[in-house]
Amino acid sequence: MSDKDKVYIFDTTMRDGEQSPGASMSVEEKIQISRVFDDMGIDIIEAGFPITSPGDFEAVSAISKGLKNSIPCGLARAKKKDIDACYESLRHAKRFRIHTFISTSPVHMKHKLNMTDEQVIDAVKESVTYAKKFTDDVEWSCEDGTRTTLDFMCKTIELAINCGATTINIPDTVGYSIPEEFARTITHIKNNVPNIDKAIISAHCHNF
Repeated sequence: MSDKDKVYIFDTTMRDGEQSPGASMSVEEKIQISRVFDDMGIDIIEAGFPITSPGDFEAVSAISKGLKNSIPCGLARAKKKDIDACYESLRHAKRFRIHTFISTSPVHMKHKLNMTDEQVIDAVKESVTYAKKFTDDVEWSCEDGTRTTLDFMCKTIELAINCGATTINIPDTVGYSIPEEFARTITHIKNNVPNIDKAIISAHCHNF
């Protein structure tokens, strides 16, 4: 099987999984889980969101130091301070990923970010370009992707790849899409983003 056909396993148990009621984990518990995942051969482990708390920063740092096989990853908003926190927590690893994101749906851009389309596009360019200074392994997500207009989504994906993103994640942030709709979205991206062959497409779905 060629690298082009390989399916990479990206686990976000210690980041997104912690948002489930009653699912919070201590630093020690996260380290134990990461060791199991490392032994299992999980390709990428999203260890946390370092900017959010000292505990998350500590967990990401400890996990990044201990992994032998898996690639540690930290989450960052489209802000330099978030990306800096990711780098500082991951820099002890021989290789690591920075995963940066920004909302692209009309409802999120208006009510969550209070940003225009143009401002979001500028933020994508700045954040991905900045993250690329620290690692060649940059993942970019269009938060609330399944409620984003397809033309705008394709525009931001093309930009993110041009700025250095090597993985493009499409998240169904609010559990909005059914499988058939999600499949059509991925197909549309593959057919309408001219440089999509330069990136891996990642899916982040929610079953609410």
